[in-house]
Amino acid sequence: MRLSDLPAAAPAAQTAFGLRLATGLGGVLLAVLMAGLNENITKAALGDIRGAMGIGADDGVWLLAVYAAASVSAMAFAPWCSVTFSLRRFTIGAIAAFAVLGLLSPFAPNVPTLLLLRALQGLAGGALPPMLMTVALRFLPANIKLYGLASYALTATFGPNLATPLTALWTEAAGWQWAFWNIIPPSLLAMAVVAWGLPQDPLKLERLRQFDWLGLLLGLPAICMLVLGLSLGEHYNWMQSGLIAVLLVGGSLLLLAFMVNEWSHPLPFFKLQLLARRNLSHALLTLGGVLFVLLAASRIPGGFLAQVQGYRPLQSAPLFLLVALPQLLALVAVGALCNLRRVDCRWVLAAGLGLLALSAVLGTAITPEWHRDNFYLLLSLHIVAQPMAVIPLLMLATTGLPPQDGPFASAWFNTIKGFAAVLAGGVLDFAGTERARFHASAMADRLGNSPWLDATAPVLRQLHQRVTADTAADMYWITAALAAAMILLIPVLPTRVYPPRAA
Repeated sequence: MRLSDLPAAAPAAQTAFGLRLATGLGGVLLAVLMAGLNENITKAALGDIRGAMGIGADDGVWLLAVYAAASVSAMAFAPWCSVTFSLRRFTIGAIAAFAVLGLLSPFAPNVPTLLLLRALQGLAGGALPPMLMTVALRFLPANIKLYGLASYALTATFGPNLATPLTALWTEAAGWQWAFWNIIPPSLLAMAVVAWGLPQDPLKLERLRQFDWLGLLLGLPAICMLVLGLSLGEHYNWMQSGLIAVLLVGGSLLLLAFMVNEWSHPLPFFKLQLLARRNLSHALLTLGGVLFVLLAASRIPGGFLAQVQGYRPLQSAPLFLLVALPQLLALVAVGALCNLRRVDCRWVLAAGLGLLALSAVLGTAITPEWHRDNFYLLLSLHIVAQPMAVIPLLMLATTGLPPQDGPFASAWFNTIKGFAAVLAGGVLDFAGTERARFHASAMADRLGNSPWLDATAPVLRQLHQRVTADTAADMYWITAALAAAMILLIPVLPTRVYPPRAA
């Protein structure tokens, strides 16, 4: 049977868009934001969680890694499941599992149980972002589809920037358990809203007869191994560790075999033929770079202020609120701009990348004396730069897709988004460590034999602050160079697309 002969998601025209569907979309958006916040809040509150539950440093990094591995894996396979078991059923089931596992996590009697709960919660949480893109592509009328995609962009801009302020709220005011429990009330609301707002599709269990078992057996361990290797690499000294070498090399080989299988399977999880679309390929490639830049923009100031100035999340929160809250208006404004036929979204993307590069260049002036106020100008540029960099990518990736390819595009975009975030974290960890070693070694060469050097605690602290500032400056230069490089791709790879319009 040909892929085109298989049942596909019903086109948007079969369900009239109105308040009910808009409410359902809002419920899915709320669930997806909670899934992203859960991962970031748990990461930011890891010190409090470890202290309260008696978790060692090794177990702490594994706690983050298993969640990330399960989450990215779920993004790859969830679109297929949503078509087979129905979008509404699958979404409600994922939200319910996500909330229940969050409720149980603080009560885990030991570390292995907690790791299992976090892995299962990662599967449930990772299944949700593809549902948001699927709902937006399927149900929204053409003339407002771009605004629905803008709501998806909140998961890359608004959500991550809100994580630090919420971490401060829960850990400082409510207790460490709320690093896990904060998702429960919004998840219950999201379940009710999705149940009321989204239409109920029929089951398509006939698709199970062509289930891609080999693809699952190759792809699931491949993604898990690669994500674990990237997440744990810095902790275990990368390829000096046999474990990391096995995870990265073995995962790469399994991924290659998985892609070969997907090319010829009649009902694949990934449709590789879609990569022939230049705009989709460019959007996926650039998405990885954009996520690196956005992650660096939050990690560099957050890490610097924590290490040099001793800031806790509560003290860093105003910085990230500055970026997060205006996103609600900035995303709508950029969506409206890209929805104008005379506006070429490629140059909106170029402008956004240019502002991200400018912000990073300004950050290279960092010194050990910098405090929170010094970062306000840098991050204020991100208010408009982030939506200008993300919304055009969504527009390029999805415009002109036939309805039956929507789940495949969702699988590609969300899996690359999840994997790129992990890859960016690994690269930032590696580059930061290497640059810190370089600066520390250079400073030791200059000062180590100086007869006037008094290696007292205040002097050593000053040296540490200097090394941290120099490393942060290097990371800003790397970030600026990457943003500039992505601008150079725009005249070469993507072709112009026009905003979707009602027939």
